[in-house]
Amino acid sequence: MRPRFLAALFLAVAVLTVAALGADEPARKPPDRSEAYYNYSMGHLYSELAEMFGNRGEYLSRAIEYYQQALKADPNASIMNDELAGLYYRAGRINEAVRDLQERINKDPNALDARRVLGRIYLRLIGDQANNRINTEMLQRAMEQYQKIVELDPKDADSWLLLGRLRHIAKQPAEAEQAFRKALDLDPNSEEAMTGLAMVYSSQGDNARAIEMLKQLADRSPNLRTLTTLADAYESLRDYEGAAEVLKRALVLDPSDLDVKQGLAQNLQMAGKLDEALQVYEELAKEDPKNPDPYFRMFQIYRQKNELDKARQSLERAKQIEPDNLEVLFAEVGLLEFEGKHSEAIAALRQLVDSTEKRTYSGPEQANRLVLLERLGTLYRSNEQHELAVETFRKMAQLDPQTAPRAAVQIADTYRDAKDYNRALQEIEAAAKKFPDDRMVALKRASLLAEFGKEDQAVAEVRRIFAGDTGREYWFSLAEIYERSKNYPAMAKALEEAAKQTSGGPEQLSLHFMRGAMYERTKQYALAEQEFRRALEIDPDNASILNYLGYMLADQNVRLDEAHKLIQRALELDPHNGAYLDSLGWVYYRMGRLEEAESYLRRALQRISRDATIRDHLGDVLFRLGRLKEAIVEWELAVKEWEANSPAEKDPEEVAKIQKKLENARVRLAQESGGARKR
Repeated sequence: MRPRFLAALFLAVAVLTVAALGADEPARKPPDRSEAYYNYSMGHLYSELAEMFGNRGEYLSRAIEYYQQALKADPNASIMNDELAGLYYRAGRINEAVRDLQERINKDPNALDARRVLGRIYLRLIGDQANNRINTEMLQRAMEQYQKIVELDPKDADSWLLLGRLRHIAKQPAEAEQAFRKALDLDPNSEEAMTGLAMVYSSQGDNARAIEMLKQLADRSPNLRTLTTLADAYESLRDYEGAAEVLKRALVLDPSDLDVKQGLAQNLQMAGKLDEALQVYEELAKEDPKNPDPYFRMFQIYRQKNELDKARQSLERAKQIEPDNLEVLFAEVGLLEFEGKHSEAIAALRQLVDSTEKRTYSGPEQANRLVLLERLGTLYRSNEQHELAVETFRKMAQLDPQTAPRAAVQIADTYRDAKDYNRALQEIEAAAKKFPDDRMVALKRASLLAEFGKEDQAVAEVRRIFAGDTGREYWFSLAEIYERSKNYPAMAKALEEAAKQTSGGPEQLSLHFMRGAMYERTKQYALAEQEFRRALEIDPDNASILNYLGYMLADQNVRLDEAHKLIQRALELDPHNGAYLDSLGWVYYRMGRLEEAESYLRRALQRISRDATIRDHLGDVLFRLGRLKEAIVEWELAVKEWEANSPAEKDPEEVAKIQKKLENARVRLAQESGGARKR
């Protein structure tokens, strides 16, 4: 035990020496540093003893007494304020301390030592751990003390810094900036003040100014702290390349810092510099062989590069290191799905769900389980196992009633996918009665009403749930309703209103996509292509838009090579999407590559067996191949599926076209059969 006491004593000497050198001489009475040194040393020793013996009360009391005497001897030794506040906290004497300190302040409002200790106590009480929030009352009290402290001692840079942080927490940016600038005036080299100012600028959305401040700091004092803070600022702006360049500088200072290296790899990955990121992750895997994360990140990159064998190898290495790592096991499900092994993906996820089942769950465990259940439900649905999907989504609501609205929407979507529109509407109507103010439920109800041809009711539901809010989301929601009900003039007006409130980002992408779809359905193909091209400028790898544009070109029988490239790229991004497989089959049909067309259309039907358009396309291919009986079967199924669609999705013109093809095929089959009999 004695070496620890000696270490504490040496620490006390060092601290008091620094305090003595840095303290300002008060006007009233010069500090007695020798007495302060003695009392601080004794207080620190008793604090150590208390810690060693489970915060024994008698030791804490003695430590508090010695610290009080030390502060009387040298009120400017600021480090003791924090330690004394901590002792009160450990001793459970907060109320007593606050009362005594407040009495001193009432008697002597200029008692800086009392205010500093009281301020430190309030600082410790700001975080309300029980409710995971800020204790606003303690925050206000702390600000009041530090405001008074800097008024009494305007040269106290540390207190100006604390006041700036408190003002920032209280969301008072102007006052926070003023405090940090005061601290910077007192100490132009203060990293804390410059970082604080950058934090204030960032909170106000002035990220450019924040980064400029941090760049000055990093150039003036290029250490790990300043460089990583600057990298964080670049990350907040999604400038991952800028963050990576800064972290490269940080790594030069300390090549062994694995956290910095991990950050560098992640930012390179986010910046799309995949090969560079792989190299760093490989180094991390060698330097920290028991950490599964580098292998997991390598898996992500190889999957993105579509190098599936290497992706699986990396995932297996991560799994070997941590066989029960939920993120790794969940990723394996995604890889199986990406490989087209849908039944294996479902089996793996079902095993994961079953193996993690418990009677009770912690908060994080419950959140993870909800993710697993929802993913399993969507896998069942995409595999057309609709009843199992519904059963799984209901388990979500049973596990956490707060997810009941979301589960109801998923169930309604599942019934809709199965073309059981009445049950879909029944499910969402029941949810709407239970959760009348849930926007997700209301919008799904509106969508289904539109599918049943009840446009007026659907629009009224959208207006009700937005309750006068005519922002961007409101107009997008209305546009979707009008799209469902094929009211394209009204859809155009809604999108025009949405455009007035859209200036970039994902919403701009949605605007171009929806406009493109609207123009395509109204046969304004040039305008549709223009909108799709604009959307692809924002997101060149958006599979839905690539497919839509490619299919539109193929359907018009124009620029087939370009259509093929667009659809092929969509399938590279989502290899087993039924709609994309249908598109590729259709472009092959247009090219006259009938065997390939049949292959892709049959694969599409494995994913979406009840799609009338795919059946129609396959009938066309089989007819061209001379397989009339098979073509007739597919066209008959196409008519059946068109008739099973919702009222809004039914298309008499398309059905009439298929009926005409059926009649011609039957006549031709009869002629061929008659000719064969004559022979």
